[in-house]
Amino acid sequence: MDYPVFKPEMKDSYTILVPDMLPVHFKLIINILKKYGYHVELLQTATREVVDEGLKNVHNDTCYPALLVIGQFINALKSGKYDVNKTALMLTQTGGGCRASNYIHLLRKALKKEFPQVPVISLNLSGLEKGNGLDLTIPMLIKAVYAVFYGDLLMSLYNQCKPYEINRGDTDKVRDLWQEKLIPVFDKREFLKLKKYCRLILDDFAAIKRTKEKKIRVGIVGEIYVKYSPLANNHLEEFLLSEGCEPIVPALMEFVMYCLAGSVADGKLYQFKSQKTMISKIGYDFIHKIQKTVIKTINEHGVFEAPHDFDYIRKLADKYISQGVNMGEGWLIPAEMAALAATGTENIICAQPFGCLPNHIVAKGMSRVIKKAYPDANIVAIDYDPGATKVNQENRIKLMLANAKK
Repeated sequence: MDYPVFKPEMKDSYTILVPDMLPVHFKLIINILKKYGYHVELLQTATREVVDEGLKNVHNDTCYPALLVIGQFINALKSGKYDVNKTALMLTQTGGGCRASNYIHLLRKALKKEFPQVPVISLNLSGLEKGNGLDLTIPMLIKAVYAVFYGDLLMSLYNQCKPYEINRGDTDKVRDLWQEKLIPVFDKREFLKLKKYCRLILDDFAAIKRTKEKKIRVGIVGEIYVKYSPLANNHLEEFLLSEGCEPIVPALMEFVMYCLAGSVADGKLYQFKSQKTMISKIGYDFIHKIQKTVIKTINEHGVFEAPHDFDYIRKLADKYISQGVNMGEGWLIPAEMAALAATGTENIICAQPFGCLPNHIVAKGMSRVIKKAYPDANIVAIDYDPGATKVNQENRIKLMLANAKK
């Protein structure tokens, strides 16, 4: 190996930096890692310097998320805030054919010149980068699954309340309060009392004073990083709120379930069984059971809209595309577009990063089919890359909203 490796004994003395994507979810997961003795810090820099560092260190033909993530890491190491001899970087890898599996090699190449001593940790469940020093145990993974469900609930309720709040800032206060309240819940087995905490969270959000006016609902689908990351999508959710819209963002857990379902689907399509397909099936069934509990609790509460059952999303996908199309976000994008259109969210933004070929095929390529099935669907693809201006992107969205108002 011609690169440094993060070893278990480094755990106590090293700071691990994580790139930002979903602040609410990632803060919960980071606090779980901290309880296991890892010193983890979430990077939230969102300046132009991040893009410039990415352009300097990554070929500009590389997909935009890779450029931003690597730019954010290099920017942090150059900031002087961290001891580069005691800092490690952590990246998630999906393990698919997408370039997300190859970011880690691009990052190591970028580090070689100025920071050859900095190890890179791969967070993946695909058997990539074995022996990277991060000890992922079953209890840790179960806690991470519940953290994602709690994060998804906070994100969904925030977006359902924020556009309608009467007292400005009330929704932010409730979300921030629950972010803090949930941290100690993971200390013991308290986090497993999902129904109890879901009801408490639902009650607090329901207590926010809201107007009864109808606002334009806008769904956001697309490549996972650009869909969620404010850095990548130029604060898309904030912009939609400023335009008087209600943003609808699909749950992160849908992507996790899509990855697991993809592994099982591959086994059926290519007629093979492996340890990976068996673990994926067990994981999918376990997560789906929790998802059904969350949906039932939200529906019983009766104030807010629950997410779609993932089996329903899979059935929708089957109408338009094979579940064997699982490169990048694959069949999930057309399925999410169809699910949004079917439940009254006809205005849909598809966030597309430059260089993401699968995304262009399954998003732009499938939007006509979705429009045919749902004639009132108003779908616009927005490209995100280092050269695309925020003004241009926002003008295209304003044009879409003008059509929606008609």
